[in-house]
Amino acid sequence: MQECEAGLVEVRRTGDLDAEYLHQVVTAFGISRDQVLAHQWVDNGPGWAVVRLGTAQEVLDLEPDLSRIPTAMVGAIGAYPPGSEHAFELRTFAPGVGVDEDPVCGSMNASVGQWLTSTGSAPASYKVCQGARLGRAGDITISADPDGTVWVGGATTTCFRGTATL
Repeated sequence: MQECEAGLVEVRRTGDLDAEYLHQVVTAFGISRDQVLAHQWVDNGPGWAVVRLGTAQEVLDLEPDLSRIPTAMVGAIGAYPPGSEHAFELRTFAPGVGVDEDPVCGSMNASVGQWLTSTGSAPASYKVCQGARLGRAGDITISADPDGTVWVGGATTTCFRGTATL
């Protein structure tokens, strides 16, 4: 990751996915191209590709065939109806690094937050649900400062403690 003087992570890759790669993602997700409202590289170091679907339910219904994109780090986001507790449902898949589906992914949430808030597709502060399909629904808060800095927050659970000597 590259860091700015202020310690903020710079976006490395941005813009629409190319047609061939988008076709691979759509095929792997088992959806039609017309379900994709928008798509984007959201690369703050890890190199995520994301598609925006019309609804949170479409995201929850995904049954991806990750063997079609074995080295990818991809995600999907869809909106909940207005007035819902969460604005979006997000799912992330990273078979290339050994994580079929991540229950809560900070790098993807931060990158998607930069994309959605900078384009006006989301307000400066909103909530995301991620991990519901895994039985581990995370409650994530995204906040964007006026300068474009995006903050990712939420509760955590300590699963183990320890020390390491290198």
